[in-house]
Amino acid sequence: MKLEEFNYDLPKELIAQEPVEPRDSCRLLYLDKQTGAWEHHHFRDILDEVHKGDVFVFNNTKVIPARLHGNRKDTGGKVEVLLLTPKGDDVWEVLVNPGRKALPGQEIVFSEHFSCTVLEKTEFGGRKVVFHYDGDFDESLDKIGEMPTPPYIHKKLENKDEYQTVYAKYKGSAAAPTAGLHFTPELLDALRKKGAELLFVTLHVGIGTFRPVSEENIEDHEMHKEWYTIDEETANKINKARSEKRRIIAVGTTSVRTLESAGQSGIVQAGHNWTQLYIYPGYQWHIVDAIVTNFHLPESTLIMMMASFAGREHVLAAYEEAVKEKYRFFSFGDAMFIK
Repeated sequence: MKLEEFNYDLPKELIAQEPVEPRDSCRLLYLDKQTGAWEHHHFRDILDEVHKGDVFVFNNTKVIPARLHGNRKDTGGKVEVLLLTPKGDDVWEVLVNPGRKALPGQEIVFSEHFSCTVLEKTEFGGRKVVFHYDGDFDESLDKIGEMPTPPYIHKKLENKDEYQTVYAKYKGSAAAPTAGLHFTPELLDALRKKGAELLFVTLHVGIGTFRPVSEENIEDHEMHKEWYTIDEETANKINKARSEKRRIIAVGTTSVRTLESAGQSGIVQAGHNWTQLYIYPGYQWHIVDAIVTNFHLPESTLIMMMASFAGREHVLAAYEEAVKEKYRFFSFGDAMFIK
């Protein structure tokens, strides 16, 4: 398939620059994956669609303040570093901007007591660096790092919690699993009272989810690796629900990738692993029955995933309707419930 088949027109003013308050007051578009029919609702209305026994699967990764601003020690030139993946012994895979000047051996200084040295280039155009610091790494990062909101968000966050789910637990992501941003503690409790089961997996979001597709034929795109974990109790509960024909509802594309990566046999395997799973039309689904998701960038792997799940024509028609009705798009935008 051609990349251009996943394009759509989006006015810039529909790109959300900040979250709504309360979180569950955003709009929600229901999409029937079989018929393509849609309905307009608000996010908290998802309670009306919950059946007793439904299983919601959330990604409980926690975003770290992964964007660092520093200067090259040799020239003083400004550099931005985005932390992606820890490799152990204070070595990280990162993105550097401008990358052309981040050569092996160069030192980047962020503060008097926090710096890094470039070790080597990586396969996907990033760098491996080793950090030098006094005291505790996480404490230093919390002091000088910024939340790594996407480049289309131009407004600075008032507080870091705006780009964090209320159930975030395990540090490691360079971006938020944004479909989860719409859930409040009260809504989670209401889901439980309706008879839904809430389960949690972990996938640390890196460059793989957001790296642009540059190949004309989408089949030629290669996904970057991301690390996921599913504990045994969670895997057993998901498999039990599937054996009882209960719905598995993935909250966000990262939960989708985790479940489908661990469930290629039709049974979710507990454990942890890297995933390079790339879901586009033609993919055979194994685990997920419904998806809560945001509206995604044109020609992205994420809109391809939705097209695989609900049909390209249905998804693009729903997006066209959302544009017409002035929904808010992308990370801080409105949501879809594809069922």
